[in-house]
Amino acid sequence: MKNKLEAKNVDVFYGKLKALNNINIGITENAVTALIGPSGCGKSTFLRLFNRMNDYIDSFKLNGDIYIDNTNIYDKSVLVDELRKNVGMVFQKPNPFPKSIFDNVAYGLKIQGINDKKFIKKRVEDALMQAALWDEVKDDLDKSALALSGGQQQRVCIARALAVEPSILLMDEPTSALDPIATAKVEKLIYTLKEKYTIIIVTHNMQQAGRISDYTAFFYMGDLIEFDKTDTIFTNPKMERTENYITGRFG
Repeated sequence: MKNKLEAKNVDVFYGKLKALNNINIGITENAVTALIGPSGCGKSTFLRLFNRMNDYIDSFKLNGDIYIDNTNIYDKSVLVDELRKNVGMVFQKPNPFPKSIFDNVAYGLKIQGINDKKFIKKRVEDALMQAALWDEVKDDLDKSALALSGGQQQRVCIARALAVEPSILLMDEPTSALDPIATAKVEKLIYTLKEKYTIIIVTHNMQQAGRISDYTAFFYMGDLIEFDKTDTIFTNPKMERTENYITGRFG
């Protein structure tokens, strides 16, 4: 399996605060990688490096290199809008637009200037199928996405991210606002999506990381303490701090 994403000697600062310290990691293509660790340990900061969302924070400063497909994405020649087409993002709380289900999923295509109605219709349909939502909404595509349940709204947001055909999907605690049944549906979906996508998920839920990820990275106080196959991290971690966190002794 080859690395799709890499971080090399990465430090992140917000002003004088150091949020990440010398992170080195390679993320495998077509796999799910979970980022775990207590609140404020740098997981979301690390996740947002891959679509340059931290650029919006004035005090943000990066040392080191972030690569996608061997391209340094912080190089001045990189077009950030193009990068973000390739790197989809799903947030903690479902954030559908106050538009129809169809228009939510088609949104990214339309802002790219695509006007071919037949093409858009096909992409929306495909994305909703990939998001395991098509059968639930196919007769109601004109309905407001805001009228859906929380779990359905989150799957609309996943479909919206998939419609523009990225190769990478970043998920920042995508099920933390959902009930157990909706969470199970999204988890099942994530597991199937890795056939086509490279997925990084931030989660506070140890059981979730164990269920859906192939690899797990444990962050603590801005340091990457341990990174390995998920089975190894959960059954035979090398570092005592990893074991203490996973067994609930701190965190």
